Amino acid sequence: MTFISKIASRGAVLALALAGSIGAAHATDISGAGATFPYPIYGKWADDYKKTTGIGLNYQSIGSGGGIKQIKAKTVTFGASDKPLTAEELAADDLIQWPMIMGGVVPVVNLGGIAPGQIVIDGPTLAKMYMGEITTWNAPEIAKLNPGVNLPSTAIAPIYRSDGSGTNFLFTTYLSSVLPEFKEKIGANTSVEWPAGIGAKGNEGVANMTKQTDGAVGYVEYAYAKQNSMTYLKMVNAAGKTVAPEIASFQAAAANADWEKAPGLYLVLTNQPGDKSWPITGASFILMHKKVDDANAANVALRFFTWAYKNGGAMAEGLDYVPMPENVQKMVVKLWTTEIVGPDGKPVYEPK
Repeated sequence: MTFISKIASRGAVLALALAGSIGAAHATDISGAGATFPYPIYGKWADDYKKTTGIGLNYQSIGSGGGIKQIKAKTVTFGASDKPLTAEELAADDLIQWPMIMGGVVPVVNLGGIAPGQIVIDGPTLAKMYMGEITTWNAPEIAKLNPGVNLPSTAIAPIYRSDGSGTNFLFTTYLSSVLPEFKEKIGANTSVEWPAGIGAKGNEGVANMTKQTDGAVGYVEYAYAKQNSMTYLKMVNAAGKTVAPEIASFQAAAANADWEKAPGLYLVLTNQPGDKSWPITGASFILMHKKVDDANAANVALRFFTWAYKNGGAMAEGLDYVPMPENVQKMVVKLWTTEIVGPDGKPVYEPK
């Protein structure tokens, strides 16, 4: 079992309780909750940070929706979400958000005799598969994209996330952008009503259900697809080019992102231009209150995120994530110094 599958299998009930001998209630421990996608890299960072500083991180992998609810309720120092909040949503709860790490969502299949990357799919065809309109793997729409491939007549079994998630948000946002019918009938959100297929909870659940179901097509974060050796599909991107899911294609999509001009740093990286861009790319965000009740806890958390930006890039790539570009990191750290204040109205961030 891979590192990712080991910790993901523990799901929503497990926290990264890395306080060790100083105890879970230690005043400087960091508390957070939210998205499952960044859980493996947050765990890796936390382990290394604990060894360096003695400060622990307790992060509950409960999904983006749960992370948003917990930070709004002020039960954690930070929330984590793969679905960014709009500037209006942030203002309503006096929140600030920033991108911490990037990755991609990958369509995966269970088809005997088909190798990873052997089948190419485009957005409209994938959307129709999930709408129940394309029902067999040798359908004309798929055959047209794959000349020379011996496609089976196996029935297509769409596997979808049954829980509210940022992965759902990215996947449905992309499908809505490439097929108006999908946008009208299903739409883009963390949780939608799927007209066909089988539901499973979490990236791990979708991966397992896809592996167990003949003819299945699912969608999981790239790290899960790669480290579980799943059969992925190549995709036709916005430029009409066929691309494979890999760090370089996620970086290509991110290269066109203009974070400086994004209100509230709201930016979704799906269907980005560029010959090499992977079409379902996204960032995972951290959420904090602009005015915090505990200035010390906020400062400790921000120092952890500063350390992760500076020292965590190689660890992120080792787990198949894409680090944020250095210019974005600098912009975010500068934002903290003015936007996050304590009860006395003074900035809480004290970089070291």
